[in-house]
Amino acid sequence: MKQLFLLRHGEAGFSEGSDFQRRLTQKGIGNLKRMGGVLSGRSVSVDIMYCSSAQRTIETSALIKNYITVIEEKFTREIYEGDLNDLLMMLEKTPVSANSCLFVGHNPTISLLLSYLTQEDYLGLQPGMLAEVNLEISQWNMIGRGSGILKEVLQ
Repeated sequence: MKQLFLLRHGEAGFSEGSDFQRRLTQKGIGNLKRMGGVLSGRSVSVDIMYCSSAQRTIETSALIKNYITVIEEKFTREIYEGDLNDLLMMLEKTPVSANSCLFVGHNPTISLLLSYLTQEDYLGLQPGMLAEVNLEISQWNMIGRGSGILKEVLQ
């Protein structure tokens, strides 16, 4: 069994620059720190983290890494620009040796991925929400519709 964490970036404000450059608000930072405290108490460890290279997701991942162990990390614009199939292809290419994965991304794609994997009704992850999914697969390239069970949602 594999474990997948889907984290929508924390609350972001508006900026004079592009959407890609938006930064977290103080409220967003505070909410992520509170959730990080919960995760810290659980000694969460992630083998690989995929993170959008947008400013608000980079800030989100930096905060969360203060509370969980992340072994390997990859930042890519593909999560920002991509669709559901792009995220699935990324997961399919995850090394077999990785038993846990964290995605830090954006809506609506991150929530679509959650619904697709769990075949649950659409759950729109709000900024800073994290969904934990247990995947009933032995290798990442076996991931598909309904291969996951929603274990918990934190905010």
